Amino acid sequence: MKALFGVGAVCLTGFVVLLAQTGGDPLVEGFRQVEVASAADAMEQLYGQKLYMRHEMRPVFTTKFAGPAVTVLLKKEEHTEGAKASQGMLDAIDAAPAGSVYVMKLEDGADIAGMGGLMATAMKARGLAGAVIDAAVRDVPQIRKLQFPVYSIGIAPSTSVNHYRFAGVNVPVTVAGALVNANDIIAADEDGVVVIPRAKAAEVLKKAQELDNTEHTMIPFIEKFRSIREAVAKFGRI
Repeated sequence: MKALFGVGAVCLTGFVVLLAQTGGDPLVEGFRQVEVASAADAMEQLYGQKLYMRHEMRPVFTTKFAGPAVTVLLKKEEHTEGAKASQGMLDAIDAAPAGSVYVMKLEDGADIAGMGGLMATAMKARGLAGAVIDAAVRDVPQIRKLQFPVYSIGIAPSTSVNHYRFAGVNVPVTVAGALVNANDIIAADEDGVVVIPRAKAAEVLKKAQELDNTEHTMIPFIEKFRSIREAVAKFGRI
């Protein structure tokens, strides 16, 4: 049985259940501390990959979080089966370990709300770190009241019921231009959302910490000498 983020994965009738880890993941803890911009720069400098999400992926309210991805895919399909066709996206919430990030892709979902207040309530109750939705969201006042971190590409009052069908959990999804696999680390702050492949996370974190440290050292230097040119020449960071 293959382990996911230090835990076991159990397959029940085709549905992968991730069992919660008993201790904190030091890589996730590290990405909670560094700036998303530094993580994005680290990925590009080390691997030449731009794994940050497009600019339209924005938070419902100002927040910062990191956690391993639980991915969900919904495919566009008109039907009359009601909510049962989307049951898998709800099962994914109930099976998600505390601290994980719910990452959902709706095909052509910019004007369809992929989640609302009820799903946000369930995610918070289960201790998820946040949600990243490649679609719109609704029930924004409830989500803000809950203070559960949600990123989306817009806000709309619509529903996905009868317009979408659940197509998979913990499958690869492309979210706002960035490929996300189950267990990749998702880091988010005011600058946006970045994806860190699990196999590269340790090296990316180390580089991001170095970039953070350099930039934070530059600030007092710039204030003292009143020259960004001298700072960049000295530290090599911009």
